[in-house]
Amino acid sequence: MKIGIVGRPKSTKNYEHALYHLRTPFLTSLTIGELAVCDALILPGGGDINPELYGQPNLGSCHIDTELDLLQLRAFEQAMKVSLPILGICKGMQLINIGLGGTLTQHMDSYHLHTDALKDVYHTTVTTEGSFLAAIYGTDFTVNSRHHQAVVQPATDLIPVQWCPEDSCIEALCHTSLPIFGVQWHPERLHTDSVTGIPLFQHFLASV
Repeated sequence: MKIGIVGRPKSTKNYEHALYHLRTPFLTSLTIGELAVCDALILPGGGDINPELYGQPNLGSCHIDTELDLLQLRAFEQAMKVSLPILGICKGMQLINIGLGGTLTQHMDSYHLHTDALKDVYHTTVTTEGSFLAAIYGTDFTVNSRHHQAVVQPATDLIPVQWCPEDSCIEALCHTSLPIFGVQWHPERLHTDSVTGIPLFQHFLASV
């Protein structure tokens, strides 16, 4: 089993460390040819997706890497065609939603609940009973986030399963039939006294 991380190597160290901790081989790649040998994909966090790719003018997006956006969308589409497991984290969840036809808000009014200039913001969430996340963590747990954009309209084939109770920001999605999961928070660096991101990665790896 080998997991492909679709991102620039300088920005993927936390994801690599999480997989190394789980003794799982991985490949950080920027070529579709290399990713073709992988058994699952992680779409990591990063800057904002170019809004032109979902039909909007720039209304607050920043740190855009269009070349990477296009590669990640192509990798997502190819992996989905052969039903590979896919985990989207932060930007990666948003990209899954865009790739399937959903929409984003480019700058939330409540962004201060989810991001800080220097560190992650920790906040409570509520999770749908019976969902994959509830099976792992229960229906009420704290996550870490650092984002100012969010899913507004989920794509037709995606089901929201987690929210921030303070502003109803969607915190997690899953596909109706394929092994595709997305979280708006950062399991690769979530480590508190009560919760870590490791069980989520273990769940994802079990779907491979």
